[in-house]
Amino acid sequence: MSIFDDATKFAVDAHSGMMRKGAELPYILHPLEVSVIAGTMTDNPEVLAAAVLHDTVEDTNVTMEDIKNRFGDRVAELVESETENKYREIPPDVSWRTRKEESLEKLRNSNDIDVKKLWLADKLSNMRSFYDMWQKDGHDLWKHFNQKDPVQQAWYYRSIDELLSVLKEYKAWQEYHILVEMIFRQVPSF
Repeated sequence: MSIFDDATKFAVDAHSGMMRKGAELPYILHPLEVSVIAGTMTDNPEVLAAAVLHDTVEDTNVTMEDIKNRFGDRVAELVESETENKYREIPPDVSWRTRKEESLEKLRNSNDIDVKKLWLADKLSNMRSFYDMWQKDGHDLWKHFNQKDPVQQAWYYRSIDELLSVLKEYKAWQEYHILVEMIFRQVPSF
């Protein structure tokens, strides 16, 4: 079995029963889409495995040690680059800004192009979902999330856009950039 096949089965089991925020879709569709997007930028099996596993530590009972033991150091390193400290003792709406600042700092400090590709794949998948919700609900789409302020959301996703602009030759970044511009066009920057 390939590392990607094993990672996919592992992720399906880990996310079993979970649903995507704001949609009545199985959560596993998001990590699968992330792996498809990553596959437009690389054929590296460790990156593709990390793409399908990227939310397992953050959103399930899987630990980083589980990922490392089963999939190796490199996959664990990539998954860790996308894993937030959830500060479970603090309400998620209160910890949101801190979590996002810490995540952006990790991205800002990384020179690993595979980390950037993984981030882009994940955030493009998010933007596609946001766009679908935005088409239906307008800026009411944020009611489904811990951070309901579109200005804060715009700050985060515009920051990612800038930090990932090193990937601007990829269609995935171009699509991400367009979606960020469309969704946040009327939202002021700060």
